[in-house]
Amino acid sequence: MKQILFITLSNIGDAVMTTPTLERLHQLFPNALIDLVCDARSEILFEHCPYRGEIFLKDKKQGKKGLFKLIRQLRKKRYDLIVDLRTDGLAYLLRAKKRLTKFGHQPYGPHAVEDLISIIDKINPEKQIPPTRIWLDKLHLNQANELTSSLTGKHWLAIGAGANWQPKIWDSKNFASVANALKKSLDVVILLGGSVDAEYNSEVVAHLEIPSINLTGQTDLLVTSAIIQQCILFLGNDSGLGHLASAVDTPTVTVFGPGKPERYHPWHPHNQWLCGKAASLDNIDTDAVINAARQLIES
Repeated sequence: MKQILFITLSNIGDAVMTTPTLERLHQLFPNALIDLVCDARSEILFEHCPYRGEIFLKDKKQGKKGLFKLIRQLRKKRYDLIVDLRTDGLAYLLRAKKRLTKFGHQPYGPHAVEDLISIIDKINPEKQIPPTRIWLDKLHLNQANELTSSLTGKHWLAIGAGANWQPKIWDSKNFASVANALKKSLDVVILLGGSVDAEYNSEVVAHLEIPSINLTGQTDLLVTSAIIQQCILFLGNDSGLGHLASAVDTPTVTVFGPGKPERYHPWHPHNQWLCGKAASLDNIDTDAVINAARQLIES
């Protein structure tokens, strides 16, 4: 195996959950160069992967025109193996000696990571599943250090109070209540997210009783990950930030409303998730979240 094409998923959290499969491919074929088909939203997550080849972008907004352009680009190469984690049949339109796709696969378990990596079961008979990961470079690590250089102590809590859908967003005051209840164990709270999360994170800050820094909209995904890596815990909604935390080995507490927490919780041995009755965040007990967070902080 010298040339492999790896077709990832689009959303940030989904893309992170494909990285165990990518890592396992590298373990199995350490001399192979792995080209990637990514979405523009998650491309940066693979930017510094040391064994990747070219990155090709799949843009759904361009429709058939964009798809045909992508196919023309990819057909210039003949791959030894294509691993397609999507379900649109792209792998069968490309040149390859072998293809592994979702058709006919048997998931290793209920989680998306277990589902995705089972696609390569034929070459992974030991069913090994590496952790999720993100590749950080010195530039992003330095930027993270600069942004946090004024913070005191080492017990930092990262909070992401936003999400990509309103029913997934827990009341910001609840996040503040959790942090305030843990203030004896914390030095600083760091608010993270994109510019669309500004309102939610600002409301958290307004109700905090401990020092905080609001970095909403000031960091890209890699700098965000580098900051979360310095924290003892990440607390947030069902969003990509929780998966970034898992990929940099930071424990997580995630609150779920609509969704499937058994399938989409951050893939990390030190994670806790809570789901409201009737799939409503309004039914989540704040004390239960506090206890989950305290358990991870103290472990």
